[in-house]
Amino acid sequence: MDPDFATLIRVGVILIFILVLVSVRGAFEPLTRVAPQTLGFLALSALATGASWLCYFRALKLGPAAQVAPIDKLSVVFVAVLGVLVLGESLSLKNWLGVGLIAGGAALASIKA
Repeated sequence: MDPDFATLIRVGVILIFILVLVSVRGAFEPLTRVAPQTLGFLALSALATGASWLCYFRALKLGPAAQVAPIDKLSVVFVAVLGVLVLGESLSLKNWLGVGLIAGGAALASIKA
């Protein structure tokens, strides 16, 4: 299956699921109540997610899932580091150890046997 088409199917399923969820919860809000900066960040987040999914499905087409999936999980490491660098968050030594273990585990799992 073409990776772009697979991503389109995934987005469609998620869209339907979220529409049902928001409808059932009565959580619809007028877009005018959402700050423009928030809409901008949501749009950038959506673009990053879409790019990630496209890359993920393309990688799955090229390599085994057991090696591709751990690399995808490196996003957790990137979010932690960006949270510290951009958002001014702080991580404890234990948190940094966890981030390091995720990075190390992804590196080890991605090595071809």
